Amino acid sequence: MVYLDSFQTLTACKVAAGIAGNIFAFGLFLSPVPTFKRIIRSESTEQFSGLPYIYALLNCLVTAWYGLPMISIDNLLVTTVNSIGAVFQIAYIAIFLKHAEKTKKLRMVGLLLSVLIVFAIVALGSLLIGDFKVRHLTIGFLSCASLISMFASPLFIINLVIRTKSVEFMPFHLSLYTFLMSTSFLLYGIFNFDPFVYVPNGIGTLLGMIQLFLFYYYKKPSREDPIEPLIVSYSSSDV
Repeated sequence: MVYLDSFQTLTACKVAAGIAGNIFAFGLFLSPVPTFKRIIRSESTEQFSGLPYIYALLNCLVTAWYGLPMISIDNLLVTTVNSIGAVFQIAYIAIFLKHAEKTKKLRMVGLLLSVLIVFAIVALGSLLIGDFKVRHLTIGFLSCASLISMFASPLFIINLVIRTKSVEFMPFHLSLYTFLMSTSFLLYGIFNFDPFVYVPNGIGTLLGMIQLFLFYYYKKPSREDPIEPLIVSYSSSDV
């Protein structure tokens, strides 16, 4: 009876953490909206880069695949949040393609096709692995590596903030939702005893805490919240 109660409590905590992570993820997925409002308004992608959205799409697809029952056990909330994320990324990429100049558009289409091909290889290849444990470990490591590599952007922003002593390119709401979502899935992974979920999200939680600390440390009282998007490239050669 005690074991059953403990299991039910653990399951309830896991579900609650997963649902919270899905909710907080909406804030994160909506963060590029100001960028795309500007792109639509100006009918130009200006110097913004579309590469982060391409990479985010690949990450969402691989991680959503990992959450499916044929790959891992009881991780459907991982699939739901990343499926929603993939839809957002596809929408952003479509808008970017519509307003991008010809050179950028061709590069983006090429990268998008590459992402779809890579994901197809990963998905079909995993289905050919007969052993469930091997399949789980293979996609788990790919998903974990993809999530961890996504933290290259926060590390760049953290370095930029420290160097410039300004939070201009680190919107508060983006840092907050990153922290909240990562913390939720950190707990979800712990409750589900899944290192492929709690390890990358543990790193995300730590980086989110650092971003929030830097925001309050460097934010000037008289300064308005930054409206410039986090993901932006100032190199004309960028996608």
